[in-house]
Parts: sequence; C-alpha cells; structure tokens
Amino acid sequence: MTVQATTRKMKKSFTLSPESVAHVSETRRKRGTASDSEALDLLLRENMLEAKRQEFDAACNEYYDTASDAELAEQRKWAEMTGPNMFLGVPK
Repeated sequence: MTVQATTRKMKKSFTLSPESVAHVSETRRKRGTASDSEALDLLLRENMLEAKRQEFDAACNEYYDTASDAELAEQRKWAEMTGPNMFLGVPK
C-alpha cells in the first residue's frame, strides 16, 4: 500500500485533454500505480515539490545576489573552517 492510499482522499471530477489523459495513463503504467487517480496524485505532488524547490532556489539566489561583500566573506570563512570537519565521525 502506498503513502497516498493511506491518507484521506477527496473525490473530485475533472475534464482533461486527451494528451493529459494519455500522460496520466502512461505515468500509471511506468510507475506501477494502482489507478489513474493515484498516478495523477503522484504527478501533482511532484509538481508541488518542484514549485517549492524553485521558490527555495529563488530565495537563495535573491539572498546571494543582495548579500554584501562582508557577509559573503564571513560565509566563505565559516565554510573554510567547518568544511573539512563536516563529515568527521560519519561512517564511510
């Protein structure tokens, strides 16, 4: 049973283009989902995660584009000090 199957669902009805229906069916086949509904849910979840990733990337770019030279120098110094020790104690 997948994670989606264990969560509460809401029944909705949508009208989709033939291309979208084919894409959902192809996703169902490739991913081995139990239904087109589960495949569509998977596609939507992936889309939401990608949107959040893009928002995070944009926020990081905004920060580094507007950070002062002093702030960036401080971060470089911190990275140089902690970088070599970052994985100490982590099993290989």
